[in-house]
Amino acid sequence: MGRRRAPELYRAPFPLYALQVDPSAGLLIAAGGGGAAKTGIKNGVHFLQLEQINGRLSASLLHSHDTETRATMNLALAGNILAAGQDAHCQLLCFQIHQQKSKNKAGKAGSKEQGPRQRKGAAPAEKSGAETHQEEIEFSVENLQAVQTDFSTDPLQKVVCFNHDSTLLATGGTDGYVRVWKVPTLEKVLEFKAHEGEIEDLALGPDGKLVTVGWDLKASVWQKDQLVTQLHWQENGPTFSNTPYRYQACRFGQVPDQPAGLRLFTVQIPHKRLRQPPPCYLTAWDGSTFLPLRTKSCGHEVISCLSVSESGTFLGLGTVTGSVAIYIAFSLQRLYYMKEAHGIVVTDVAFLPEKGRGPELLGSQETALFSVAVDSRCQLHLLPSRRSVPIWLLLLLCVGLIVMTILLLQRAFPAFL
Repeated sequence: MGRRRAPELYRAPFPLYALQVDPSAGLLIAAGGGGAAKTGIKNGVHFLQLEQINGRLSASLLHSHDTETRATMNLALAGNILAAGQDAHCQLLCFQIHQQKSKNKAGKAGSKEQGPRQRKGAAPAEKSGAETHQEEIEFSVENLQAVQTDFSTDPLQKVVCFNHDSTLLATGGTDGYVRVWKVPTLEKVLEFKAHEGEIEDLALGPDGKLVTVGWDLKASVWQKDQLVTQLHWQENGPTFSNTPYRYQACRFGQVPDQPAGLRLFTVQIPHKRLRQPPPCYLTAWDGSTFLPLRTKSCGHEVISCLSVSESGTFLGLGTVTGSVAIYIAFSLQRLYYMKEAHGIVVTDVAFLPEKGRGPELLGSQETALFSVAVDSRCQLHLLPSRRSVPIWLLLLLCVGLIVMTILLLQRAFPAFL
């Protein structure tokens, strides 16, 4: 038998590096490109419409935004505003969707003019010349402000994220500086040196605290530019005297059923590549005290990216060898694993949100995780519901219990039955 594969949602004409999901419009936003090299590989941001068709989640290209010579390496989303990391710059994009009904003559249905995308399912006219009503989608993307966010000798913005109310965004890159900017003017309001060397990831909490992880093997918690504490994941976990680890990713997440609860999740990977690689680790932290709560191994494949579901229930991981996994956040137990789903480094993963059109698109599944990679593919990873029991099975169990009860009564009281 061949290796089991995850469903392929979309294949772009360029390597994919970043992924976001807009729950209100049901959009999957994938970005990447070939950069400034004259290889003929384009650069762009693709907006995909998510739909349920015949009980399956599908994606179709709605709009392609050309980013000219700049590949998008990281994305953050706030409403209809995208912050795109392109080389050493952060570019803000504003996208708009307009839906309107138009009247067309059925006799012109064969026209070859290409207009806005039309939704499937429009009823054909029964008579030639009859008017039909079709829903047209007009999609526009506008370049807003752009600003240089990294100033090293080989500058590159590696991460961007919005704060909880989308009034600020933070960036980090190869020069080790955190810079915070107003939205949408991109006026700089804060700048400080966070790490010696590259910043690998950062996360903004709802209380304004900022967590950064870097190539100097440190993970730090900041209140503005003041260091609050540093994280020490091995306090209650494994120790390796000869194997230095560094923090690869960090994400805040809610605590399910606790509106005020907050967790921080980090991934630790070996700092150096070894012939026999030691395991990578996943750690859950208290979001207020920043003490480690639980650490578990997540296998020997080097982790490349991390995502937390909107409710904080699930964690999504991608690896440099192309594998994708889903963990439950509470116990750090693995629920889903697709080995070498992409066959090359997974560059980003994102969950289908649980608000907006999320429940409608999710259907009977418990969660859905999207992954993108350098192989230009976007894949879908579905976790079947672990709670629901089919109605037919419940009915079968009830009938079985009734039959068993009658049989037991017949044996116990044969004279009366």
